[in-house]
Amino acid sequence: MTLPAPLATILLLTASNLFMTVAWYGHLRFKSAPLIVAILVSWGIAFFEYLLQVPANRIGSSTLSVAQLKTIQEVISLSVFILFAWVWLGERPSWQVLAGFALIAAGAGLIFQSKA
Repeated sequence: MTLPAPLATILLLTASNLFMTVAWYGHLRFKSAPLIVAILVSWGIAFFEYLLQVPANRIGSSTLSVAQLKTIQEVISLSVFILFAWVWLGERPSWQVLAGFALIAAGAGLIFQSKA
């Protein structure tokens, strides 16, 4: 059974963004580690992000516009980041952060209403 391209794209982008968020922000929990270690570990984690991101965009481009692909990626990225910051870094999102995200999501909705 093959997944529909939009669903496969969303799943791959979600997994990709998990790796990206860990690579970019995970080290903030270990500020005593040397910066070079944080950089090298982050690069290693980011490799897996690319293994998922590139196929996600290739698959998604068969049915979605580039603007739609980028919009999906950004909404997923913000969603993953808010959860990661809360769970891993202990930064509970404020109402302003959630309201700002809602505005971004509304803008994303506009992208999918257009004939991009």
